[in-house]
Amino acid sequence: MKYYGEWMREKAWERIGHLYPQVDLPKEYGGGKATVIAWIWARTVPSPDPAFADVQVPIASNFVLNAKAGKEVWVEPIVDRQTKTIVYRIRHGGTKAEIAKAREGTKAGRGANFRCLMSDTAVTPKHITSSGKNGSLGQTLLAIVAEGNRGRFYLPATKSDEELAFSANPVWKPEQRQPENPRWFSPPAYGLETFADLFSARQILLLNTLIDLLGEVRALAKIDAVSSIGGDLTSLEDGGHGPASYADAITVYLSFAISRVAMSGNAFVRWNPVGEKAQHIFGRQAIPMLWDYAETNPLGNATGAFNAAYKMVMNGLDTLPCGDGKLVQADAQTVRFPDGCVLNTDPPYYDNIGYADLSDFFFCWLRPMLRDAFPNLFSLLATPKSEELIATPYRHGGRDQAETHFMEGMKKAIRNFQQQSSETFPAAIYYAFKQSEVEQDGISSTGWATFLEAVVASGFSIVGTWPVRTEMRTRQVAMGTNALANSVVLVCRKKEASAEVITRAEFIRALKRELPPAIAELQAANIAPADMPQSAIGPGMGVFSRYTAVLEADDSPMTVKTALQLINAELDEYLGGIQGEFDADTRFAITWFEQNGMGKGDYGVADNLARARGISVDSVKHAGVIESAAGKVRLLKRDELDVEWTPQADGHLTVWECLQQLVRLHENDGVAHSSALMLKKIGDKAEAVKDLAYCLYDISANKRKDAKEATAYNALIADWTDLTREAAGITDMVENRQTRMNF
Repeated sequence: MKYYGEWMREKAWERIGHLYPQVDLPKEYGGGKATVIAWIWARTVPSPDPAFADVQVPIASNFVLNAKAGKEVWVEPIVDRQTKTIVYRIRHGGTKAEIAKAREGTKAGRGANFRCLMSDTAVTPKHITSSGKNGSLGQTLLAIVAEGNRGRFYLPATKSDEELAFSANPVWKPEQRQPENPRWFSPPAYGLETFADLFSARQILLLNTLIDLLGEVRALAKIDAVSSIGGDLTSLEDGGHGPASYADAITVYLSFAISRVAMSGNAFVRWNPVGEKAQHIFGRQAIPMLWDYAETNPLGNATGAFNAAYKMVMNGLDTLPCGDGKLVQADAQTVRFPDGCVLNTDPPYYDNIGYADLSDFFFCWLRPMLRDAFPNLFSLLATPKSEELIATPYRHGGRDQAETHFMEGMKKAIRNFQQQSSETFPAAIYYAFKQSEVEQDGISSTGWATFLEAVVASGFSIVGTWPVRTEMRTRQVAMGTNALANSVVLVCRKKEASAEVITRAEFIRALKRELPPAIAELQAANIAPADMPQSAIGPGMGVFSRYTAVLEADDSPMTVKTALQLINAELDEYLGGIQGEFDADTRFAITWFEQNGMGKGDYGVADNLARARGISVDSVKHAGVIESAAGKVRLLKRDELDVEWTPQADGHLTVWECLQQLVRLHENDGVAHSSALMLKKIGDKAEAVKDLAYCLYDISANKRKDAKEATAYNALIADWTDLTREAAGITDMVENRQTRMNF
């Protein structure tokens, strides 16, 4: 891989290196030559003002190149209305107002709304769309990012730099069209209809060059293998161990590297001004429209470079296990497994990801690379889509038809799994949540209920669920509305042949009997509050799915969605019941928080709440929980609490203040000595404090929609095990020190 990868890079430089020249650094940067990391471009449209209709104006969402505090670098457009020209210069530093304006680029609102630099008139989505459709959507070079001996430098772009990029003239480009599905692909709405339209001419020429070189590598590797290990150069029937298979393997691995170059070397790559680097096209599983982009240097050494790409493939090969195994590509609805296998599968999620459509981004380049080596696999013009098991309305004629396709296919696939799964071991089925669904519908969301329906209908009994953090927080949409919250592992076994039919009332009685101790076990295991609803599905669905059917009052079978709603209601009742175990001041604070959050309320309302709990407002004030003045009452915020407070010195100790003090330290220090020491000092109230954190998370997340408060309680429970361990270490340390002193 290293040998042929470097050979390809050298040959690519010989053939098209003139398109990727080094740049001259000015004297203030030390002079000399520097390698370009990226060229920063903005798309352009004709000015909507008739007086400047012949001027291409930039539609850029950001002019900032380096956003690090104190080191800001940004592009300043210099507009000359007399000559009808726009020149871009590089600025370092500036006022807060200037930098804030640079961050806005030429944006004038959300979406495709911009302003014309020439006339300050609105550049509307309609104008941009029509410009794209009639072929007048262009691009202009804003800046050049280079790397020298003293770090990264931002240089102004020249006309010759732009002309050099435009001089590339590829002889071939993929003509495959992107799907007409704006949910996953928005460029076609702006006239960028084929996959080739996602690349500039220079980028397409680079990929053409690498594809040509890959064909040469395949022939060269075969000759080298013959001279090294022997065999017949013309024979392809070598049992997977001869020259032809060796050459094909090299070709496949290097095609992955070229695919990586395509992913980071297209006109939809974002420039990250914080990390000062380019970020590849798939920040999420879609290709949204991008107004300004970074063209990476494929012959350099930074992101998007071919040498970095083939080294990544080498790293993958280094970590692959060697040994016996079998890989089969098959349809999940009909695949046959070896006897005695243990099933562990991650099926597609309802309608979240268009796997096949997105695969065509790579397939259109892989096809010319690997068609000779694998003619059967690459005889198609695009990836197969009609049988793909996702709910895709645009492909099936509507949402209802798409859901039917998904439901029937998933039932068939999971039924196939169930029939072949082990009698001894459980099957593990992963399922990924969308954050927006969890927030809107909770655990009874349509996608989740539909999927569980397929699992139960197949003959599986769900005996457990467990949350697994599988999504990177650093990805582009980690906090977006369509982000996956987490994955849940369904633990399934074959349903007993003797399973009975029960009524709704019997099901609810079983839930009330079995769910509370199961939730208590989950809390004892320190399951984060955010994961508790999904985790509680396990024991709840364990009750539901152990029976052949649960009958409603009209003798119709209960749906999974209804069962999930009943499970969720029992969870709420359990968490609400916890409140009765707290001290009266804490119960007052919980109710006040549920009604008012951290805001003020009338004293009269507070007095009624306190009397109902056998205490007074003054009692709660004396406990250090609230402020009461001028006829208004409010809970004390954590930053208002006494930093010198200790449970032992508090003559009016409440679970509420114990929790808030612990959260205050954890927010500031994380799992540190200070927070662990506080947990140690709380002592026998620790379990009550944890219960209160669960309770307040539920109120914050589900009733008050206060994400900041919910996050604080969730983070504390997520770290509870580590805090407990640290607290135990403090105990050991104190005892050891006392032993030494006694000695």
